[in-house]
Amino acid sequence: MIDEFQLELENRIKNLMWTVSGDYSLEFKPDLDAFVRSKYIALYDGIKQGAFAKYFDREAYSLYLVKKIYLHAMEAPLMSLAQLCIEFAVSGKIIKEREGVASIRKKACEDVLERDFHHLQENAAGRLKISLFKEILNGHEPAPARQRKWMDMAESLRDAEDTMDIIKVTDQLYNEVADTYFERQHGSLEKVLAVTLEELAEFSWQDYLDEEALNGSLETYLDKVSENMTSLDQMESGENQEEKGQEEQKKRVLVVDEKALQKMYSYVERNYGKTFLKESEEKRLNYLLCRGIHGDCSLYFTKGILKGPVLRNYQYEYAKKQKDKNLYEYYDNHRLVKNNIRTLTDMLKKTLIMRDESEETLSDRGIVIPSRLWRIGRSKDARVFRRELHAESSSFVVDVLIDASGSQRSRQGQVAMQAYILSEALSNVGISHRVMSFCTFWDYTILHQFRDYDSDRKENGNIFEYITSSNNRDGLAIKAAGHGLTARDEEHKILIILSDGRPYDVILNRPNARNPQPYHGKYAVQDTGFEVRRLRNQGICVLGVFAGEEKDLPAEKKIFGKDFAYIRNISGFSLVVGRYLMKQLEKDI
Repeated sequence: MIDEFQLELENRIKNLMWTVSGDYSLEFKPDLDAFVRSKYIALYDGIKQGAFAKYFDREAYSLYLVKKIYLHAMEAPLMSLAQLCIEFAVSGKIIKEREGVASIRKKACEDVLERDFHHLQENAAGRLKISLFKEILNGHEPAPARQRKWMDMAESLRDAEDTMDIIKVTDQLYNEVADTYFERQHGSLEKVLAVTLEELAEFSWQDYLDEEALNGSLETYLDKVSENMTSLDQMESGENQEEKGQEEQKKRVLVVDEKALQKMYSYVERNYGKTFLKESEEKRLNYLLCRGIHGDCSLYFTKGILKGPVLRNYQYEYAKKQKDKNLYEYYDNHRLVKNNIRTLTDMLKKTLIMRDESEETLSDRGIVIPSRLWRIGRSKDARVFRRELHAESSSFVVDVLIDASGSQRSRQGQVAMQAYILSEALSNVGISHRVMSFCTFWDYTILHQFRDYDSDRKENGNIFEYITSSNNRDGLAIKAAGHGLTARDEEHKILIILSDGRPYDVILNRPNARNPQPYHGKYAVQDTGFEVRRLRNQGICVLGVFAGEEKDLPAEKKIFGKDFAYIRNISGFSLVVGRYLMKQLEKDI
């Protein structure tokens, strides 16, 4: 019965779309789950799909969105703004032809505001949607000058004549509402449109698709964008997201056979570079660290595909291109980077000098203290000398661990640049440090080491080989980094972690495995927080630097507690970390 109902419902929505568009060859997969939440939203989305295909070039617009995302635009706000632009471009036209659509539109807007109001308030694109939908329902809506400007831009599309009109407004809205630095860092609309199909086809879109989508091709992602860009129901409430997460929990466990397992290691090697560990050391670390909830996982240490290529495949070429992009962003901001390195170096030097000047202790040798000479032969504490102890930078060691999962893709150049600033400053003051990134592919958590603790400073340039992909098993990565720190002889150990507050990994159900839980939500947050607390109990100072979305802040606070910093822009990374390092260096002064 359920299947029959779903089939009937799907046909109903498709018929609406075909009737409106006049094109019965038009492909569209209705969101039946959306119908359960609101029939008006689902029906109106079907109508808009048909109307957009009738009046505009659906393929050209979805291709623009994909090109924008390829150049590091954030998918979620871009899609939300695209939905608003399409809404105003087609609604007036279709209502003129079919008056009954107006009432469906209003009821759909009412349902969106009723269900998602609080969630939409969390970001600028969502607040713009609220204002525009209120204006649809109530007439003119008062708004601040900047908000009014954006509303007028969206509403101007009622007079849109062709697809390029919608593209121009979408692009401008994104650059003003969602990412004010986009044009400066990644280029104008002209550069976006200049991206070739060859470039798009070469790129793997797997990180933008569901885990079930085994084919990460351009065509698959284009289909996804085309289906979603007209939807009003893209931004779900936190409650709905939680429910959806629970429902899909089982989907996050992938079952593999023995044959697939044999291929996994060679795949990781080909796409992430050879490991720099001996086989015996690799086995030892996996035996030691991959325990408990990570018992069916593996660690893989590499210096990256560019340093240890197995063959020069697509991933190798993509890594080269990304390094060039990171370097381009560095050279574009060369003076700013140099100034930041100098400022951070001076901060650390001053603090180290203060330590040197302040530490004195009683000793059995050094400078005589006349007032203590009476103790000779009369007291067990016969120390009558004063010694100055110089606390050298060599008593400190720092580990920098950077999230390199797919969610960091839009900020790759910025992350690399900030990590480089920090590494250069630490090199300048002689503090031993290691810089690594981490991501997880299948059950391999890959640790990409850019420089080791005692590497020559020329190794700092390797940081520009930073590249993102796949998922992130934060707890295991932190555990591995902490293991390296505890083995060091330095008295003061510091671990700095840059992440987006979303530990997330797909679990592989190996043959004879214990069938562990999927690594996401509370389960992953609790594990990551446990590893942070465990390291702190061992005397390691751990700082969490958060550069994600506001809605993930509570999870990040649970993980890192008091030693936690929120940066709204990655450009603040080195300054925040610099202040934290100074705080640690100033201890015991």
